[in-house]
Amino acid sequence: MRISVEFIHKSEAALKKALPGFLFIWLGGCSNAGYYLGALSGHAELLNAQRPLDQVLADPALLAQTRARLKTLQQARGFASRELGLPDNDSYRNYADLGREYAVWNVVATPPFSLKPKQWCFIFVGCISYRGYYQREQAETYADSLRAQGLDVQVAGVRAYSTLGWSDDPLLSTMLYRSEARRVGIIFHELAHQQLFISGDSTFNESFATTVEQEGVRRWFLTRDQTQGGPARYQDYLEELKRDARFRQVLLQTREKLQRLYRQKTDEDTRRKEKTRLFSELKQSFAVLKKSDPAFSAYDHWMAQDLNNAHLALVATYHEYVPAFRQLLKAKQGDLRAFYRAAEDLAQEDQEKRRILLQQWAKKGR
Repeated sequence: MRISVEFIHKSEAALKKALPGFLFIWLGGCSNAGYYLGALSGHAELLNAQRPLDQVLADPALLAQTRARLKTLQQARGFASRELGLPDNDSYRNYADLGREYAVWNVVATPPFSLKPKQWCFIFVGCISYRGYYQREQAETYADSLRAQGLDVQVAGVRAYSTLGWSDDPLLSTMLYRSEARRVGIIFHELAHQQLFISGDSTFNESFATTVEQEGVRRWFLTRDQTQGGPARYQDYLEELKRDARFRQVLLQTREKLQRLYRQKTDEDTRRKEKTRLFSELKQSFAVLKKSDPAFSAYDHWMAQDLNNAHLALVATYHEYVPAFRQLLKAKQGDLRAFYRAAEDLAQEDQEKRRILLQQWAKKGR
């Protein structure tokens, strides 16, 4: 990739600020210089593509739909800091058109008879269960090398990511998808990561951010009156969440069956055949689900993949502690700032004690 001298001068301060972020997000081992340089180049390209949002909105060539969506996201960005108490910085105040469907592609891998994902360890954030690439071809090449080792592998496109405040993350064209609720939710979710992030505990981080996202979307639509369709669109969002939960439950049921299978002391051939049967059964269960509600066809693309353990390894990561966090927010009478402080207190505990305390909070809501 060629980066202009003009861009280097304009972005030098941003890159210096972002460098620690690149290190902890992407540098999986100090010896992996090629991977690090590729990630640094990919993020630099993203920064090079960004423009001030006001400048983008003033462009007469901008498509009307894109303009409308960006104006809404601009409003949501202000709402996030003003009403949700999320960081008030320069993140999501610029826009970058990436010209592709996803911002990055994450590689997830598991052993053939386990749902425990392979870990990649990064500076500051600790070990996480995926490895990201800005180029799909690079992600696929790395995925092939893992498959050659006999691992189950998934390559998953990601529409947004956070540098956790180390750089000013722009709005991306990849975020302009699906419903208004999903679009504004991405901003709330990613800013929640800037609000609170724990090294090495993805389930805590993602569940916390998902809770903030869902509460943020609820409050966002409360500010929309009938003429703006706020109540109706919020109900549509709740229906989407219900479908997500039902679909996720089908996946979790298969995951539990696979876990029981892998604990059995049977020969590999028997386990392999049963594993194949269980994934086939998952496809059948989805067909029944879709027959009950055609709206589940939204998951057709995901279900059309050649599913394996890696597709189910992280299925609970974004939601496992959400019931606990919701209960904690309720205990704080909906005061988000008090909720953030309580979550920060949990973050000070070791991971096992955190897990126990969150389980206790979840039980209070049952």
